[in-house]
Amino acid sequence: MCRNIRTLFNFEPPATELEIRDASLQFVRKLSGFSVPSKANEEAFNRAVEEVAQSARVLISSMVTSAGPKHREEEAAKARARSAARFGARA
Repeated sequence: MCRNIRTLFNFEPPATELEIRDASLQFVRKLSGFSVPSKANEEAFNRAVEEVAQSARVLISSMVTSAGPKHREEEAAKARARSAARFGARA
C-alpha cells in the first residue's frame, strides 16, 4: 500500500492538492488496515485523511532546502529505471 506514497517536497511544479490528499489517504489506509472503511468508521477515516493532509501541507510549506527543485519527469524516469533494473523490463 505505502509504495504509492511519494516524496512531495521540493518539486517543480509543487505538489498539488490531489497529490497531498492521495498520499494522506494511503497513509491512513496503512495505519487503519482498511482500504475502504465500514460505514461505522467512515467519518473517523475521512477526518483522519483530512487531518493528515493538513499536516502534510504545513510540513511541506514550512520546510526549506538549499538544493534546487527536482523535476517530476526526471524523477519518474529514474524510478522507472530502478524498477526495470530490479524487476526486468516489461514486454
